[in-house]
Amino acid sequence: MSTSTSTYGSAQPGGGAAGGESVIDRLVESNRKYAAGFDDPGMGARPVLQVAVVACMDARIDLHAALGLQLGDCHTIRNAGGVVTDDTIRSLTISQRALKTRSVILIHHTGCGLQTLTEDFRHELEMEVGQRPAWAVEAFQDVDQDVRQSMQRVRTSPFLLHTDDVRGFVFDVTTGLLREIDPQS
Repeated sequence: MSTSTSTYGSAQPGGGAAGGESVIDRLVESNRKYAAGFDDPGMGARPVLQVAVVACMDARIDLHAALGLQLGDCHTIRNAGGVVTDDTIRSLTISQRALKTRSVILIHHTGCGLQTLTEDFRHELEMEVGQRPAWAVEAFQDVDQDVRQSMQRVRTSPFLLHTDDVRGFVFDVTTGLLREIDPQS
């Protein structure tokens, strides 16, 4: 039984959905409906609140709703684990230097899939496909410590202009509450 709250119904193996239509076909159709009523809000690319949010890609986290954000308020950078990688620093650098953000909020969450992986994942992938991934898995056991590490990576990056307003949190997927992480603990 599907636990999705989506109007798309449950996906079938291989990317198809009920009725033979692929999930992507349904998303494109939803976009057509969205675009039919779309009015250009006339806003620029600079976030109104001058904040960038770095968070896990977990589908259970609706960042805009959880943080009370509206369209145009923030830059959102998501990846597996919400960890600060070189590509995250690249995006934050562009966000700050070209689009004038000043604050960074980092959000990891309870029950993260990266807590169940190890760097062996890369080795297994290399054995399967015959090529070693250039990226690290960035798996972790302690979510609080990983938030601290991510905060430290942002605060010490030579590419970022604004590292004084960087805060990290853990989102509880069962309550919806954020718990702030002390960077010094």
